[in-house]
Amino acid sequence: MSVGLLAVVDDILTAALKASAKTAGVVIDDAAVTPQYVQGLSPARELHVVWRIALGSLFNKFIIIIPLALLLSAFAPWVLPWLLILGGTYLCFEGAEKVTEWFGAHHATDETESRDEKKLIFGAIRTDLILSTEIMLIALAGLDPDFGIWMTLGALVVIGLGMTVLVYGAVALLVKIDDVGLALMENAARRVRRIGASIVQAMPTVFRVIGIIGTVAMLWVGGHLVIANLADTFWHVPYDVLHAVTNAIESAGPVVVWVTDTAMSAVFGLILGLVIVAIILAVSRLLKRKRPAGVA
Repeated sequence: MSVGLLAVVDDILTAALKASAKTAGVVIDDAAVTPQYVQGLSPARELHVVWRIALGSLFNKFIIIIPLALLLSAFAPWVLPWLLILGGTYLCFEGAEKVTEWFGAHHATDETESRDEKKLIFGAIRTDLILSTEIMLIALAGLDPDFGIWMTLGALVVIGLGMTVLVYGAVALLVKIDDVGLALMENAARRVRRIGASIVQAMPTVFRVIGIIGTVAMLWVGGHLVIANLADTFWHVPYDVLHAVTNAIESAGPVVVWVTDTAMSAVFGLILGLVIVAIILAVSRLLKRKRPAGVA
């Protein structure tokens, strides 16, 4: 009996490892996006916020995504592409909104409001829901269809837990690197103090770069989600264009193909996101004009 149990566990772990490999790109995106949500917070609150987001990510995966994915894949698989289109569109909108902020547009009405812990955590968990959905659906697609419901569930649980620990462990380490630098600056050795000072001085630039990477990641992942799932539903043109271009440069090697695919997906995501931002701004201004005088 114990040998049989070990064999089942081994099968689940092996399948989870193989399926996880296909989600590596989205996991990197998730890790790049999350540190933006702790910028501007007190250092004493950073780990607390990361922990709360990690718990929200576990809730997303185990309470929402995995049960829903299993139910839909069994009874209504046609719904999944539409959900991914909606999720990808939201990522495109959020990424485009950040791009417009780089050029001076301000979407928040109050700076203190934008740094409210509860709202930051809610925003991070909301974005995680979309990224985690893609991670788990990619993993589900990578599992053997004949694996069985319980083996599939076991593999998804392992993947969900492992990815959460990996992503938010990396995020926690990243946001506390500056504290390591401050500790090194108090060391008796001059060389160690210099290293610590260099770490502290570099962190603002590191977070700016992470913010850019996270925004590009949202546009890339969102654009790719929309393109791929539009092709599975009713509109093949964006996918056909992407497929034609990548096929034309296939001889240049897999790296060039990947970079081209990523760039085109990100541009598509940016265009779609900017359209949505423009629509939301237009509707918002229209509602303000129609609002009665004296109404806040």
